Amino acid sequence: MAEEKKNILTYEGFKKLEDELQNLKVFRRREVAQKIKEAREQGDLSENAEYDAARDEQREIENRIAEIDKILKNAVVAEEDSENTEAINFGCTVTFEDMENHQSYTYKLVGSTETDILNGMISNESPVGSKLIGSKVGQVITVDAPNGTISYKITDFKR
Repeated sequence: MAEEKKNILTYEGFKKLEDELQNLKVFRRREVAQKIKEAREQGDLSENAEYDAARDEQREIENRIAEIDKILKNAVVAEEDSENTEAINFGCTVTFEDMENHQSYTYKLVGSTETDILNGMISNESPVGSKLIGSKVGQVITVDAPNGTISYKITDFKR
């Protein structure tokens, strides 16, 4: 059997998943079990939309619990590199500018499990993220994109 891919997480990401798992197991399970109980008490289950909805919700909760369990089972919390304060590494928040249109972007480098582009978190495995790792302020990185090569200048980063 092939070894499963390790999920690299920030400490914050790991804690967030642990908290979500705890909430699902302790509160959400109990809440949906009560909904199922109340729907059963209404009688005929074959035409009971509330029962069906509660069972669907229960299925979603159990699937999410299994997903989080799998992520946490293979999780590695990345240590911050306190030795190298000059170069960008995992967990840093980086600001860089598109050299062509001068638009500025700020993203936190996280593992693929935590990636949330809309909330400013990109994967260290993404084309941009992988180029940022080890780079320094003032450096220009180039990223191959479907419509050509894009150059970004790193303007700032913080741990």
